[in-house]
Amino acid sequence: MSFHEVRFPANLSFGSTGGPERRTQVVTLANGFEERNTPWAHSRRRYDAGLGLRSLDDVAELIAFFEARRGRLHGFRWKDWADYRSGRPSAPVTSLDQLIGTGDGAQRVFQLAKTYDPDGVPYRRPIAKPVLGTVLVALAGDDKVETVEFSVDCTTGAITFAVPPDIGVPVTAGFEFDVPARFDADLIQVSVASFRAGDVPQVPVVEVRL
Repeated sequence: MSFHEVRFPANLSFGSTGGPERRTQVVTLANGFEERNTPWAHSRRRYDAGLGLRSLDDVAELIAFFEARRGRLHGFRWKDWADYRSGRPSAPVTSLDQLIGTGDGAQRVFQLAKTYDPDGVPYRRPIAKPVLGTVLVALAGDDKVETVEFSVDCTTGAITFAVPPDIGVPVTAGFEFDVPARFDADLIQVSVASFRAGDVPQVPVVEVRL
């Protein structure tokens, strides 16, 4: 899959709508009970970027980004303002935000992840697009130094330690992250007169699997 490591203009995504989508199959049995199942292990997010457009300059910026991605052809980074940090949106990122693994004395590579409802029925979401310069890592609460004790691949979300963490040592991390996405249409229709009257175009964006 072709992916451009560039972010959709954050000032335009700020006013967008959207969120996670699940695919659930519900079958009602003859006795009235239900059977529910899902073919998706992970949710898929959808957004409408059109609502973030506030001026004709914004429209021009959108069109330029759309053309550079060749419509639906190339993926890109998307900032989901409702969910872009390892902890609470109002709290600063810390190295203790998320438990991403436990050392076994041999493993050096750990995948960034965010766990939702950790005290209930947790869902673990892999994070593939951390934001450069935001990743903090700790071993048993001891902060580690990037480029010296660990490295981050911001295109995959993989953390690689110079020395494998010892057996039983909790590996934690904090980070900001983007959603890998693409446009979900090959056409953007804009009427200047309608836009000035408050009618914004629909610009569907959908998360992509990596």
